[in-house]
Amino acid sequence: MPQMSKVELYAAIRRDHRGGMSMRELERKHGVTWRTVRKALDSSWPEPRKKLPPRATTLDPYKPVIDEILRADLDAPRKQRHTVTRIFHRLVEEHGADVSYGVVRYYVAGRKPEILVESGKAPLEAFVPQTHLPGHEAEVDFGDVTVRLAGELVTCYLFSFRLSYSGKAVHRVFASCGQEAFFEGHVHALRTLGGVPRTKGPLRQPEGRRRQGAGAEPRKS
Repeated sequence: MPQMSKVELYAAIRRDHRGGMSMRELERKHGVTWRTVRKALDSSWPEPRKKLPPRATTLDPYKPVIDEILRADLDAPRKQRHTVTRIFHRLVEEHGADVSYGVVRYYVAGRKPEILVESGKAPLEAFVPQTHLPGHEAEVDFGDVTVRLAGELVTCYLFSFRLSYSGKAVHRVFASCGQEAFFEGHVHALRTLGGVPRTKGPLRQPEGRRRQGAGAEPRKS
């Protein structure tokens, strides 16, 4: 059986305890100590793990030097700012640091944004809500799509229509991307989403654009 998480273990212990199992029975069934059973019965959520203090590294004595370089770069022209490689070489050449390039790069990647925030020069992040009125805006797309039809790959044309207010969408596939298919897709999408009154029977084009097939009788004036 897959190993349970601590939350699942606590839930199972409380469930068995409500079923009448004693503390000792709970210890044997779940393979835990009395202290764990007691914690599960006292709290629904396990205690968060204590964060260990950061381990000392060879870079610690030079972190103030790197911070000073990064702060100076805030006011320097763009082309004169330090790269990670340049910072690494300065630590080795000017301060005799015995550190690896990877350690310096990792520290700079995390510290640089923090210094930018501390200086008050970080760009402000803002959320701009969008408001869409019902039936006023929609997203339309018409592109190629390959489908398997009767065992053969056929290139068709996909019509996609999505209302911005409700998020409802319609997707239709046509054999050609002619004007009729585009007209048909628009009206069908609006009907399906409630934008056009539904009518019985197939869609019809205006009289002036209706094509006459072979053998069709001419329209009487």
